[in-house]
Amino acid sequence: MAGVDGTYETVVKSPLGDQKAILTVKADGDSWSGSQSGAMGTAEISGGKVSGNTLSWTMSVTVPMPMSLDCEATVDGDAITGSVKAGAFGSFPMTGTRVG
Repeated sequence: MAGVDGTYETVVKSPLGDQKAILTVKADGDSWSGSQSGAMGTAEISGGKVSGNTLSWTMSVTVPMPMSLDCEATVDGDAITGSVKAGAFGSFPMTGTRVG
């Protein structure tokens, strides 16, 4: 398993503009826990899974409206790339860099 633990500065390209956030990842076998915090608030990670260097998780947000986000990302060195699926609103690309 690649070392996926860390703190990542991420950007999601959404219809509301670039959403910058800090994603923290702490793996434990084939699962992981953490949180994502940014201008729209902090969301706890649920259902975090690790498969090689790929992460998947769900977050519940309340801003701009209550919804569940399904996320998947791949860690390659210090880079993270993936997508955030916001229900009927579609899927948005996410990129980021490990900073810690």
